[in-house]
Amino acid sequence: MEQETYLGQDIKKLGFGLMRLPKNGEDIDVEQTKVMVDKFMEAGFTYFDTAWAYAGSEDAIRQALVERYPRESFQLATKNAAWINCKTREEAIAQFDTSLKQTGAGYFDFYLLHNLGETRTKFFDEFNMWDFVQQKKKEGLIKHVGFSFHSTPEELEAILSAHPEMEFVQLQINYSDWENPAIQSKACYEVARKHQKPVIIMEPVKGGMLANPPETVQEIFRAADQNASFASWAIRFAASLEGIITVLSGMSNVEQMENNLSYMKDFNGLSAEEQKTIEKAQEALKAMPLIPCTTCNYCAKVCPMDIGISGTFTANNILTLSRDKDAARYQQQWLVEGHGRKSATECIKCGKCEQVCPQHIMIRQELVKCVEALQ
Repeated sequence: MEQETYLGQDIKKLGFGLMRLPKNGEDIDVEQTKVMVDKFMEAGFTYFDTAWAYAGSEDAIRQALVERYPRESFQLATKNAAWINCKTREEAIAQFDTSLKQTGAGYFDFYLLHNLGETRTKFFDEFNMWDFVQQKKKEGLIKHVGFSFHSTPEELEAILSAHPEMEFVQLQINYSDWENPAIQSKACYEVARKHQKPVIIMEPVKGGMLANPPETVQEIFRAADQNASFASWAIRFAASLEGIITVLSGMSNVEQMENNLSYMKDFNGLSAEEQKTIEKAQEALKAMPLIPCTTCNYCAKVCPMDIGISGTFTANNILTLSRDKDAARYQQQWLVEGHGRKSATECIKCGKCEQVCPQHIMIRQELVKCVEALQ
C-alpha cells in the first residue's frame, strides 16, 4: 500500500490517540508517555490526537511532545466539545484558547468539532462554531478543520451537505462495527467517501475490546497467523480502507506502542486471504450479545447520580465473553467503586446518558440487565 497524501499532509497510517494515556495513580504518567512519544516519532509516525475533554491529556502532550520536538515535526489534533457545560458562545470559544494554552502548540494542524450528531450538533449551530473555526483558520491558528461523528449516515449526509467547507471527518470504524446496525460504520464511511472527505478512524480496536476478542474469534486469528496480535488485525483492517488519513490507536503503555509499531511501520495493507479471515471473525462476533460500549464516558459527564455506567458495561461484557462471574465482579468493583462511581442500582432513569451516548445504547435498560446478571 503506497503512502497517500491528504490535505497536503504526508501522514503514516497510525496515529497516537491520547484519550487513554498511562496512569501513575490518578494522574497521567508523563514520563512513560515521553517514552511512548519517542518510540512513535523514531519510527516515523507524527500524528497525535487529543481533546479539550480528555482530562490532563493536552497538558501531558505539551510536556511529552510539544516542549521536546520541533513544532513542524509532528501534527497535533484537538477538539471542541461545545455541548459540554457551555451555555454561551463565549464559553464554547474559550475551549479553543484553553487548548492552545494547555498544549502550548501555537497552532493546531487539525481542529475538530467534537462528537457531532443527535442533540449535540445544535450547540455548534447555535454558537456558530462553524464560522469561528474558519476564522481561526484564516488567522493561521488552525491548518485543517473537520469534525468527529458518532451518529447515523443520514445525519452525516445532512451535516456534510450543509458544511462542505469541512475538510475531513473522524469516524468510528472497526471490523466489529462495520455492519453493526447500531453503529453503521460502513454506511458512514461511504457517506464521507461520497462527499470526497478523507477519513480519520477512531475506535479501531473498539475501546480495547478487539485486543482481547471472544475465544471463537481468537481461534480464527490464531489459525491464520500465530504471531499476529489480535489488536493488529483490527488496526490493519481499518488502515486498509481507501481515503484514510490515519488510524488512531489509544495506546496506554509502552508495550502497546511497540506492538503497534511492529506491524504498522512497513504496513502494506491486508492480503485477500487476510480479508477473508476478518470476514470469518465478523461472523463469529455477530453471534455474541455484547453491549457496544467503547468507554468514551460521555455518559459520565451528564449523569446526575455519577453512576459507573461504562465500568458496569465492561464488567457485563466480560461476563458474556468469559462466563467468569468472579472476574466480572472484580472488574465491576474496580471500574465502578474503585473509581469513585456509584452502583447501577442507584440509577434514577433520567435518560440524560442516552442523549449523549455515541453508540445509541439503551443505557437504562442495559443497566437493569447488568444488575441482574452481576448480582
